[in-house]
Amino acid sequence: MTEIKAISEKNLPAICRELASSDERLAYVHSTYGTPPLWARPTGYATLLNIILEQQVSLASAKACFDKLAAHLGDVTPDRFLTISDADLKTIGFSHQKTTYARHLSEAVIEKHIDLDSIHSLPDDKVKAELVKLKGIGTWTADVYLLMAMLRPDVMPRGDIALHSAYQKLTEADNRPGSDDFIEIAERWRPFRSVAARLLWHYYLSERRARKSTP
Repeated sequence: MTEIKAISEKNLPAICRELASSDERLAYVHSTYGTPPLWARPTGYATLLNIILEQQVSLASAKACFDKLAAHLGDVTPDRFLTISDADLKTIGFSHQKTTYARHLSEAVIEKHIDLDSIHSLPDDKVKAELVKLKGIGTWTADVYLLMAMLRPDVMPRGDIALHSAYQKLTEADNRPGSDDFIEIAERWRPFRSVAARLLWHYYLSERRARKSTP
């Protein structure tokens, strides 16, 4: 396969087939549940803020909080965000810690400490290095932004519990792999670790839906 700089709806199925041809567990996921969604997000401030909200909470909880924020602001921009009081943010669902992180991100964008447009030309490690300079943005947040917003092909989010749980279930292991162990395991899926992550998320969510629908 020719070098791929970004995952797309067009190339995602072929990459899934390539991964499935060399990994029996991913082959099982692909044959059972099909090609995963692309789960693409727009690049920029609003998406990065949304990913901060997703740290250590359910996606549903983070979405509810972000939707309330969007309803309050109209356009989710750093300038508008800084007009909201801490009390209003608490009502919307922001914790004290995430309020601090979100304000720091907003100020960093306004003051041009980070340019979320210019980082598009950088390689993955440089993008990550720029993002993690910001308070509240760690490796997982930077990885998810690279994977879902920038659609980079070879990113495996460090410390993602859903990915670890999916792999544990697929392998019928007694224990969930730790972050370092899982990153080492994921080396086998280069140069398409981002698609392996999508397959594992797809498996995790599909299995969870199946359990909920069982009487």
